[in-house]
Amino acid sequence: MRWLTLYARSRQVPASLAAVVISAVAVWALARDGSEEPVDPRLPVLVLAAGVMAASTGLSGPDHALDRTAAIRWVPRRAAHVLLAGTVVAAVLLAVQALGEDMAPTTFVVRNSAGLTGLAALGAALAGGRHAWTLPFAWLSFSFIAPPATSTPMRVAGWMLLPPDAAAATWTALVLAAAGTATYAVAGPRR
Repeated sequence: MRWLTLYARSRQVPASLAAVVISAVAVWALARDGSEEPVDPRLPVLVLAAGVMAASTGLSGPDHALDRTAAIRWVPRRAAHVLLAGTVVAAVLLAVQALGEDMAPTTFVVRNSAGLTGLAALGAALAGGRHAWTLPFAWLSFSFIAPPATSTPMRVAGWMLLPPDAAAATWTALVLAAAGTATYAVAGPRR
């Protein structure tokens, strides 16, 4: 089990986990206004994006050469790292929601967590672990300022804010999750 501890420390997992929890609790506290109105979908998306961006810093280690030359199979470990990061980000938001304020349905949280984590993994493969957060941040920023989703391309572009039953959003998140995880698992983080 020592290798798992060393791996977690080298990937800054404790600091990332703390950032994920703090951001979820902070936004949950801001969402508690006592009204019966539904919560704006941008708040849970913001929590998920902040969590994924915090977790994305661990998608590369401190020694790039070690990641490339180690005598272990990296592909399954990288894929597991991405899947675990997405699961933890979603689980933290769902756990905070269990405290009282329901910000988003479970399907919405799982869909967006998977898609955003795939984007971060793709960002790590294209730009390196230090800059893996840029793709989720850029897409989140565009989603916040994009015009209403009336056409299919706009539904794909604004998938994060669409209702949980929107097929275009679900397929976009699945494609991003699969493509990002596969690319990162095979290619690893860019130097």
